[in-house]
Amino acid sequence: MSAPVVHGWCPGALRPMMSGDGLVVRVRAPLGRLAQAQAAGLADLAAAHGNGLIDVSARSNIQIRGVSPEAHPALIDGLTALGLIDEDVAAETRRNLVIQPFWADRDATQCVAVSLTEALAREDAPDLPGKFGFAVDCGSSPLLRSISADIRIEAASDGLVVRADGADTGRLVATAQEAAAAAMELARWFLDTGGAPAGRGRMARHLAGGASLPDRFRHAPAAASGAAPPTPGASLTGQLVALEFGQITAPTLAALAGLAPIRITPWRALLLEGVTTAPDLPGLIHDATDPRLRIDVCTGAPGCPQALSPTRDLARALAPHLPEGQRLHISGCAKGCAHPGPAALTLTATATDRFDLIRDGRADALPEATGLAPDQIKKAL
Repeated sequence: MSAPVVHGWCPGALRPMMSGDGLVVRVRAPLGRLAQAQAAGLADLAAAHGNGLIDVSARSNIQIRGVSPEAHPALIDGLTALGLIDEDVAAETRRNLVIQPFWADRDATQCVAVSLTEALAREDAPDLPGKFGFAVDCGSSPLLRSISADIRIEAASDGLVVRADGADTGRLVATAQEAAAAAMELARWFLDTGGAPAGRGRMARHLAGGASLPDRFRHAPAAASGAAPPTPGASLTGQLVALEFGQITAPTLAALAGLAPIRITPWRALLLEGVTTAPDLPGLIHDATDPRLRIDVCTGAPGCPQALSPTRDLARALAPHLPEGQRLHISGCAKGCAHPGPAALTLTATATDRFDLIRDGRADALPEATGLAPDQIKKAL
């Protein structure tokens, strides 16, 4: 079994990535929000130029699947008409933001996100690695602590704190513009101190390797702890609906587009603005106790060329057998894209319908049991 390929970059719309079912075209919606016309248009484009399947990533992005190279130019034209395409690949790559989705008009989260988007679009913006990202999380309690990011902007009692991921202190600023400027300063420090050799690197790893932050980023303490990720249901902003394993079909997205503007969340869920009840449509999860919400699963074969086995059908079959309170990660290979960190239970494919069982580890950790068939896995759970 060969080692999985690590690309070191994420797909975009202008720079898609080839997968087992065609190109994956990642759309980074401005402010993580789709107006109704944008959502409806995106659904139409996914059906016309892709295979009709749309993923929601852990960084609040939309991924149109199954696009052929021949169909890609027409898809880009359609996305451009919807206002969903950046000026060029460099601008698209830099605009790697995760925004706490429960923001209100002109609140701190929205203002910081707008200022940071503008800063990243400037010609002098730092040329950051493809996976380097920013979390804008300025609500009363941080919600994005478990989401991958390299620079975090959070609320403080007397302003905003801009801090490096992996550090428990940051820099206190007063305004959204100052927060964006401080984030750019920290990003340039990361590059200037060798954080991205050969164009790759992450902030937490850089700090763990001994890099010492500038003094001005070592005074303001971060919030003590973050809040748990929200579950499906009503919020002050609208209705949160989860997607089965983070995927939605074009017809279901089109139906939701008819109800309200949509905010993309990093929890593989959609927030329907101002909606009090969500419709029962294929692929939507409304019950916070549904065991499928405790399963992280990758695309699997044949959608991913590196996956050694299908994964989604196994996840559906195992959901009723998952012990209460346990979280399960099912990975089609040892790369572990759906859940890069350790999980209580991990199944890593080693062949078609054969998996290794790992407890309290990552997808590439030493297994407790090897070569398990689906029926054996049910007994093991």
